[in-house]
Amino acid sequence: MKSNERNTERIYYTIGEVSRMFDVNTSLIRFWEKEFDVIKPHKNKKGNRLFTQKDVDNFHMIYHLVKERGYTLKGANEKIKRHADDIRRDVEILKTLNKMRDFLMALKSKL
Repeated sequence: MKSNERNTERIYYTIGEVSRMFDVNTSLIRFWEKEFDVIKPHKNKKGNRLFTQKDVDNFHMIYHLVKERGYTLKGANEKIKRHADDIRRDVEILKTLNKMRDFLMALKSKL
């Protein structure tokens, strides 16, 4: 998963921006939108999907469960419905650990 911190203050993200954040195809983003009730993009007059930060956070949960932990879509859906707060916490911990690892690897390369 790619980090995209420079846009954290934005209100909406396009489907292309979201797909780049997770390094997946836009078709997968559209598919997950249909499969998971927690994804609720706004649509502009042209019908383009506009995702909020909450949607992006929910994509982080879905990505974590499906791509990193190997859950089925049904299993991930059930886990999110029952334990969303726990998953959000786990995802935030993983983001922090990944940032620390990247920092330490950069530091190591300078030594």
